[in-house]
Amino acid sequence: MATRRGKLEGRIAIVTGAASGIGRATALALAAEGAAVLVADVDEGGAVAVAEEIARRGGRASAQRADVAEERSVAAMVAAAVERYGGLDILHNNAAAVDSALMSRDGEITTMEVEVWQRTLAVNLLGPALGCKHAIPRLLERGGGAIVNTSSAAGKVGDLTRSAYGASKAALESLTRHVATQYGKRGIRCNAIAPGVIATPALAANVPPAQIALYERSHLTPRLGRPEDVAAAVVFLASDDGAFVTGQTLRVDGGLLAHHPTIGFPDPAG
Repeated sequence: MATRRGKLEGRIAIVTGAASGIGRATALALAAEGAAVLVADVDEGGAVAVAEEIARRGGRASAQRADVAEERSVAAMVAAAVERYGGLDILHNNAAAVDSALMSRDGEITTMEVEVWQRTLAVNLLGPALGCKHAIPRLLERGGGAIVNTSSAAGKVGDLTRSAYGASKAALESLTRHVATQYGKRGIRCNAIAPGVIATPALAANVPPAQIALYERSHLTPRLGRPEDVAAAVVFLASDDGAFVTGQTLRVDGGLLAHHPTIGFPDPAG
């Protein structure tokens, strides 16, 4: 039997926020399709663990500590990928400010501290902007490439809480369209993915079980999302399968935003 050739064979990718959750799943998926992956995260130990996991599975990966809110750190991250692997083809801007200490303070507009706005926007919006700033010249050196930003269903609707988080994700989708418009003719595609509720460590740390159960009922699918669901969408958008898709936000949300909010669902227990 012929050896399977991955969709991303010979390509080089950076995944930020890759120590756990969606980032980890995406790094594994990109590597499984043949890409060399720079696993970047502010949690250096977690990034090393994911890179080692990829290596055990027969892929190519290395770890890099990166704080996406710091331009010097982002520039070093991109430089490391180019130095280690010879170029750059894919950037997945996935890192987000989801630590419990911050998100617990992200509430109503009139009571929220400026510091919460500043940190959330620094990571969720400035971080991807810096990633694009430093990655795009490297993508152009190889004739183009793909950028995928992790947005959120929270960026598409209003909520009683998470004001800064939702606003940052809405702005990220605008950034996505600007990058796609400015660099599309030069071979760079830029898209975003808006996940619904994904079962990650961050979800368990920030959302009470009763609220998670309510979210699960509101999805049209029988289950909540998994990191691998988002990772599969990133692979599609980063590969030649998504060659004619740019400037878009793909909802990977189990139908969470597809129905009227007043629609009730039957109790699974009957």
